[in-house]
Amino acid sequence: MEGRYNSLMAIVLFTDFGAGDIYVGQVKAVLQRIAPGVAVIDLLHDAPTFNVRASAHLLAAMVDRFAEDSVFLAVVDPGVGGARDAVVVQAGDHRYVGPDNGLLSVLAARARTSDCRRILWQPQPLSTSFHGRDLFAPVAATLAAQGGLPDGWLGPSGGLKLEFGGDDLPEIVYVDHYGNAHTGMRARGIARGAWLVIGARRLPYAPVFSAVAEGEAFWYENSLGLVEIAVNCGSAAGLLGLKIGDGLAWV
Repeated sequence: MEGRYNSLMAIVLFTDFGAGDIYVGQVKAVLQRIAPGVAVIDLLHDAPTFNVRASAHLLAAMVDRFAEDSVFLAVVDPGVGGARDAVVVQAGDHRYVGPDNGLLSVLAARARTSDCRRILWQPQPLSTSFHGRDLFAPVAATLAAQGGLPDGWLGPSGGLKLEFGGDDLPEIVYVDHYGNAHTGMRARGIARGAWLVIGARRLPYAPVFSAVAEGEAFWYENSLGLVEIAVNCGSAAGLLGLKIGDGLAWV
């Protein structure tokens, strides 16, 4: 996994640390120290808390528009300090640094090529509860600044230990501040005449918000290509009582 330095390279952050909490700044301090000339992009810091499966499907839907050689630092890691491994995954044109807990498995399964290496290097000291700062951030920063990692930092090529596969997830995986509910279902191939069933409600398709009356709920293909449940000028989560993990079906 030797990479090459690219002056346009960026480190992309995807975490459940919370944008307004104390953790993101600490991670960025490590990135700035090791890779001071590399851009850092905050993709999301409100990934579904503790929900690795939902976060894995959301992350997989968000990575396509980034430049070749981007390095993703992805941390949704409720098992931090436990038995799960730390890995670097090359999937397509991007590299991903994070825990081997399924978070990187959906994008790896969908990539045209992928390669996984265990992270053998460990910093001193290493906090048992903040591997995002102490382990993953230095590895991501070194990858971005040097185009690769020193000898001995990574183990031999091997597969991920925990894999969710590349199939869609028929559940809500994210609720934005508008109350729109993003699902883990890719919209391509779903008939526009299909009704989405969630709880006791059946929702029709609409191409855009303005195609339905104010206050009316519907589903559509959002800008990530996912099925999203929305309400014109309202909150779908509030109106329908939706939350991450709620399942859906089609009729």
